[in-house]
Amino acid sequence: MTPTRRDLVVVGASAGGVEALRALVAGLPADLSAAVVVVLHIPASGPSVLPSILQRAGNLPVKHVADRDVLTSGNVYVAPPDRHVVVVDGALALSKGPRENGHRPAVDVLFRSAAWSHGPRAIGVVLSGGLDDGTSGLAAIQRLGGVGLVQDPSDALHPGMPRSAIDGATPRFVAPVAELPKLIESLLNEDIGDLTPSLEPDWETQMSLLRDDPRPLDQRPGVSSGISCPDCHGVLFQIDDEPPRFRCRVGHAWSIESLVAEEALAVDQALWTALRSLEEQATIAAREAERASEAGRAEAAERYDRKHSESHAAGAVIRQLLADISSGSEIMDGTESAPPAT
Repeated sequence: MTPTRRDLVVVGASAGGVEALRALVAGLPADLSAAVVVVLHIPASGPSVLPSILQRAGNLPVKHVADRDVLTSGNVYVAPPDRHVVVVDGALALSKGPRENGHRPAVDVLFRSAAWSHGPRAIGVVLSGGLDDGTSGLAAIQRLGGVGLVQDPSDALHPGMPRSAIDGATPRFVAPVAELPKLIESLLNEDIGDLTPSLEPDWETQMSLLRDDPRPLDQRPGVSSGISCPDCHGVLFQIDDEPPRFRCRVGHAWSIESLVAEEALAVDQALWTALRSLEEQATIAAREAERASEAGRAEAAERYDRKHSESHAAGAVIRQLLADISSGSEIMDGTESAPPAT
């Protein structure tokens, strides 16, 4: 009887991920008995040169994912900008579905679809990055029989993603990135025995593919959180899996740390907008006070002077608040002591 082995490795990374991905790919053998699919969080605009970087780093052929690419062992597939990569029926689909944690491509979309399509045959790898992207997807891989590997946070340029994956997904292995290729090889050589049948894509993967969930909204998983989606401002529904996460009616998804960080950005933007409005208000009032004084309208000049002083004082309060937030930015943006992502 032919042994059943793992045949899919999905890898997620964000800030600091290029260096980690180069080290990982450099250690994989040319005869690797699995397909490797990579999501690196990148800007939606502009070209991605990651395939050429990884091609030079290792011995495996590397390319951007094309829609309906059939998964082939010994190949590395890289998510292109502004498209989710979804594993469906042994192939890769590209989708412009709703963002997850503000990202497209998103690590969790790839991981979740790999969990449901490959079950025990999937290996998930979380590398350097900020916040908690990848934790939910890695937990799904392990929940459905796959194996989770995480870069040791002390080895990562940005330890947030590895640290979150360790806390929230209980991976089987945690190791420096230089040791991960050997671990992957050993896992690919294991006979994993009987497999559960392939599963249909779960409802979250269906949403990532822009397929409508046929169930009425009140029958979908989650309860109304009373919190608005930062992307579309609709209501977020809290899904109490481990780890818990949020998803809105149209499918935008947020993990807890990413939602807190996004709300902090919204507060920052609102404060700067308020400061700009107050300074413009003060400028207008000062000009009108001068005009009124020149025209001999003492009462109007006094009123505008008072408005100028009030606006200027309120602006000073917001400036101080912005300074206080800046001094505590590691708390506001969720990055702890890590440097800002690039």
